[in-house]
Amino acid sequence: MRAREKHTPSFWQKLGLEKEIAVGTIRSTLQLLFIGYVLHYIFQTQHVIYLMIIITLMISVASWNAAKRGGGMPGILWRIALSIMTVEILMMGMLLGLHLIEPTPQYIIPLSGMTIGNAMIVSGLFITQLKREVLASKGEIEALLSLGASAGQALQDVRKRAVKFSMIPTIDGMKTVGLVQLPGMMTGMIVAGAEPVEAVRYQILIVFSFTGSAAITSILLSVLIYKLVFSEQLQVKVFHEGR
Repeated sequence: MRAREKHTPSFWQKLGLEKEIAVGTIRSTLQLLFIGYVLHYIFQTQHVIYLMIIITLMISVASWNAAKRGGGMPGILWRIALSIMTVEILMMGMLLGLHLIEPTPQYIIPLSGMTIGNAMIVSGLFITQLKREVLASKGEIEALLSLGASAGQALQDVRKRAVKFSMIPTIDGMKTVGLVQLPGMMTGMIVAGAEPVEAVRYQILIVFSFTGSAAITSILLSVLIYKLVFSEQLQVKVFHEGR
């Protein structure tokens, strides 16, 4: 009986996921169809304005989604947006400046989407873990402040732990790529007829870009956000879990 119960659907287990699954299925289908037509138009026109609009939209949506994790933190949205935008500029500047990719929407948009999406995930993980660490270390932080430590010094260890936590998925992905999982871009290129070695070269580029963007995002956020943990009187705030 127990073995059968493990394999029963969400409905029978009363997990309450039916609505989320249905909404997610409909949204993902509509969003992918919509972006497919948009990209088809942009690739045909090759206009810089349209390219900038879609990248700006990506950054805005990613920032808004990650900011949900920072409930109770005023100004969290623009700080996340600034971090993600900085990472996007640095990554695309490096890739284009070193002539690793061609300056066309066919290359810039997919790579920007992956970079921004990765930065969004790292941002959400960093904020979530920072709030947990602050709650768990509230007494320690207040003790350091009472001894004359600055806000940055009192949160130094907390920020380090939050940065490390936000990097875990990226680092684990690096360790297992090619052995456990074949990444989407590499798989797509192989299915499209590209040589496996060429597909691997592009995937290595993506892996390095993801790692760099994850590190820069989490470090920037640790600098921009830590003061939001305190009130004007340097009292530690207690935040509720976002989303």
